Amino acid sequence: MTTTLPASPAPRRARSNSTLATAMRRLRKHRAAMVSLAVIVLLILTAIFAPLIAPYDPNAQDLAGIYAPPTAAHVMGQDSLGRDLLSRIIYGSRISLLVGFSVSLFSILLGTLMGVLAGFFGGRTDTVISRFIEIMLSVPELPLLLTLSGLLLASDAPVLTALRENPNASVFIIVGIFTFFGWMGTARLVRGEVLKLKNLEYVDAARALGASSARVMARHLVPNLLAIIIVNGTLAVGGAILGEAALSFLGFGIQPPVSTWGNMLSNANEVVLEHPFVAFWPGFAILITVLAFNFLGDGLRDAFDPKSRL
Repeated sequence: MTTTLPASPAPRRARSNSTLATAMRRLRKHRAAMVSLAVIVLLILTAIFAPLIAPYDPNAQDLAGIYAPPTAAHVMGQDSLGRDLLSRIIYGSRISLLVGFSVSLFSILLGTLMGVLAGFFGGRTDTVISRFIEIMLSVPELPLLLTLSGLLLASDAPVLTALRENPNASVFIIVGIFTFFGWMGTARLVRGEVLKLKNLEYVDAARALGASSARVMARHLVPNLLAIIIVNGTLAVGGAILGEAALSFLGFGIQPPVSTWGNMLSNANEVVLEHPFVAFWPGFAILITVLAFNFLGDGLRDAFDPKSRL
């Protein structure tokens, strides 16, 4: 008599076959995204090692070199105070990336939290959060950004006055303002996905086994939202960098002497025809950085989309 052994359980799927690993393999086929990733890594390294890379102190003035054109000593030229443009571009990358990554991180965290709560609990919770999102999205963002930024930077409130004593205070203020206005898109995307996920069998099974709502959301819903979170977060970095540059260009963003690409453009506004190189380099830095994050976001979207032809 032949004894039939029970079939051994299927081996746990290797990490290389996981959704994330599969997406990364598909991403490597997206040339524009990989080039953009290399550019972003280079920008991050430049920001980290700015004191070692920059040839001059970004705030060192040389009044004999006001608006001096590019030379061997100053390869990008000098600005209205004779400061080296290359050094200011390098140090400006620190602020732009700090603002971009900080706004993206906080916006994604807040948007994910609100979206998960609205989608999972539904009812009155969903109604309150959704109506608040709609109100926020109906507000004209740029005028309110300008007004709010101006009020915060000029306020006599003790907390803000103490904060402004720090030369980087305007960075924290701008990050807070952009985070406040930047989480709604993520919340709407997450809410829509949670509405689909919360009725699936594995969520019902977790509830039947006695898992709390917090555990279901943290262990069974959020991990399945990683694709949306990663893609949206990447695109949000470029948007935050562009928004900070626009606000600083208008004089309501990060204030001198802190060097940013936006306030460099603002300083060059009146002399752009006579000395175009003063405006070209910060504008080019903004263009390349925002394009890199947008292309990487597009590549990640295609990589996580199983219907994509990558």
